[in-house]
Amino acid sequence: MELLEDKMRVWLDSAKFVKPVSGVYVLYNRNKEVIYIGESKNLEETFTKYVESEFEGNECKQKTQSYQREFAENPKERQLQLIEEFRNHMGRLPYCNTEIELETL
Repeated sequence: MELLEDKMRVWLDSAKFVKPVSGVYVLYNRNKEVIYIGESKNLEETFTKYVESEFEGNECKQKTQSYQREFAENPKERQLQLIEEFRNHMGRLPYCNTEIELETL
């Protein structure tokens, strides 16, 4: 299930070349299942941190094989919209998103 119109990109091949703009991103596992819907005020900074730290020991996000991204002026609002669309379609949250995390957004 692809959530964004952006093409699916291989994680390590292109994550290093994201622009320093605000936006949302969707991480997928090797089966092309959505595992995380995130947002960032600076995609380049966020992706660089993920690549360099290998997702900071986060076992769930370490399953990332591909991603999509979308530039957005209000990334938190867009993230919540995408999560709600996903939940309505799948009946659950993406594996790496949690209810607690959503309450703090």
